[in-house]
Amino acid sequence: MIEFAVVALAAAGTGWLMRRKHRSRVAAGNVAGIPCMARTPAGRGRWRMGRVYVDGGAARWVPRRGEPVVLTGGRATAVRAPSVKEGISINPGSRIVTCTLGDGAASSDGGIEIAVMPLDLRELLAAVPQADGAAPQTP
Repeated sequence: MIEFAVVALAAAGTGWLMRRKHRSRVAAGNVAGIPCMARTPAGRGRWRMGRVYVDGGAARWVPRRGEPVVLTGGRATAVRAPSVKEGISINPGSRIVTCTLGDGAASSDGGIEIAVMPLDLRELLAAVPQADGAAPQTP
């Protein structure tokens, strides 16, 4: 019987803390940008945290450290789920959008892959135009 009381108190405490955190986020307002992780060059780089910002139609990925990557002229070519190996580095429930940089062709560095949560996928695909031949499908 005591175990049930301890579990109930722990659940109530956790709920109270989560509500408190949610209220503080709502009071602070929405943060600009789409939270994501990206790697450049695509398929070979290291996953780094950052945000995708869309200002006046010009999209750019800004990492926490380092130089921003301008996505103007970039095209989204594919949307996929992460592999098991990638799921260790990023959230396994996220979706990976593969983008080419430059004027429609893959740049010399191999493009960029951007991992976002499924709720942010539509917003990212609206920010980065889709390639003409291969329009990615949202899962």
